[in-house]
Amino acid sequence: MTATPTAGAATAPGPWWARAPQVLGLLALWLLATAGLRPLLLPDEGRYAEVAREMLAGDGLVPLLNGLPFFHKPPLTYWVDIAGMALFGPSAFTARLGPALGAWLMGAALWLSLRHRLGPATAGAGLLALATCPFFFIGGQYANHDMLVAGTLSLAVLCLYRALEDGPPQRRWLLAGWAACALAVLAKGLIGIVLPALVIGPWLLAQGRWRDVLRLLHPAGLAVFAAIALPWYVLMQQRYPGFFDYFIVEQHFRRFAQVGFNNQQRWWFFVLVLPALTLPWSAWLPAAVKRAVAGIGTGTGLGSTPADRRFLGLMAWWVVAIVGFFSLPASKLVGYILPVLAPWCALLAPVLAASRWRKPVAAAAALLCLGLVAGLAAYAPQSNREVGRALRAQVAPQDLVVLVDEALNDAVFEARLPQPALVASDWADPELPRRDNWRKELADAARFDPATAARVLLPIAQLPQLVCRGQRVWLLEPNHDAPRAAQVPGAQLVLKGRHSTLWRAEPRACTAAG
Repeated sequence: MTATPTAGAATAPGPWWARAPQVLGLLALWLLATAGLRPLLLPDEGRYAEVAREMLAGDGLVPLLNGLPFFHKPPLTYWVDIAGMALFGPSAFTARLGPALGAWLMGAALWLSLRHRLGPATAGAGLLALATCPFFFIGGQYANHDMLVAGTLSLAVLCLYRALEDGPPQRRWLLAGWAACALAVLAKGLIGIVLPALVIGPWLLAQGRWRDVLRLLHPAGLAVFAAIALPWYVLMQQRYPGFFDYFIVEQHFRRFAQVGFNNQQRWWFFVLVLPALTLPWSAWLPAAVKRAVAGIGTGTGLGSTPADRRFLGLMAWWVVAIVGFFSLPASKLVGYILPVLAPWCALLAPVLAASRWRKPVAAAAALLCLGLVAGLAAYAPQSNREVGRALRAQVAPQDLVVLVDEALNDAVFEARLPQPALVASDWADPELPRRDNWRKELADAARFDPATAARVLLPIAQLPQLVCRGQRVWLLEPNHDAPRAAQVPGAQLVLKGRHSTLWRAEPRACTAAG
């Protein structure tokens, strides 16, 4: 197999939009320019940003939340964020570098693959659709783990494809593909290897290419994967003997198979939301399907050559496989299908390249992306940034900071506390283990460090006794008509923000009865 003449011509000098440095640099600028404009959202962004900040203050290996080992997700996103925080300080911008990198990897992998296979015009159309899709754009600056795993998965699949399609098996693409799989495992766990296998394996077997399946399992590739992916997992199991059971069994298999988790949706949820989330570009989906069906009878199929048809066939199966996989569990979040954006745009790209509406629609979509960011920045739903900044300006290193019955992690992140915040709640609640919420997350974390948990997880009934510790106490809680912080002797209102309130209580002498 050899590359098409169009693919070979793609490497020749041409207009700026056909050259990698200009295109990929512009993509990076597009993703980063507005990444720090809006405050962190709760719960995800505040939580993961604070984990990265505490991890930076620790050993850089163990994810920490309120000083407790937090093993809901592996460390790659945190490591990317930590690098930015070490250089530029903790901020909403640096907390979003992980997803921004994932989005850039996805866009780069898509554009380079389309340029190689179908030529620069089609590559430009595909990347234009991806970059101006609001789902992709917002996902690339939403501080959680979904976009980085989507980007590394996309890179893995497209590198492994190149390893098999460019003539004799290409060792460099094979090793790059396995390295990307390893990064995906470090980004979000076992799906980093399961999903590339689900995409590539059946596609090869459907063509009778079982020998290529074996070629992918080259010892050098497996060695690269093991060297990158395994050390952190092995180290965590050595430090925390229950780690594998919690992270692999509970956070993977039980979450996939059981129904007791949040965000339960019907099996057809992703089938309906994918076209909606990829507007305006999904409007070209009927034309892309019509083009594919019309070509079946003539033998042209999806592309002009057998290699093109294999490539676009892989893209089609990729979408089906990922949507089908994540439709099985009851718990569904829209971020789960971010890995289908690259193949989705690849399938639309040939039709978009021939459309005269491509550029005006892209301009409108880009304005929509910017408008969404501006709207979120102005509205700032649930943001506690002003309370966190007020706390940062006044808190002393020896003071106690307490979150009262709510995980206001964005405020803690903004405060940049030198010590973990205490969390006051009803930790003896018998319903706590059966609820998929922030309290269960911290209760789960407590099993890995009971000594720290005993200091940090405070029974809410003990709030009034905090002033007896000889330290000034700062209390943050959501706005209430009957605030719990007011029960602390001498508590004074410092600031009432849009969504939360900051209180201060000075230390006092207490009797044995409190």
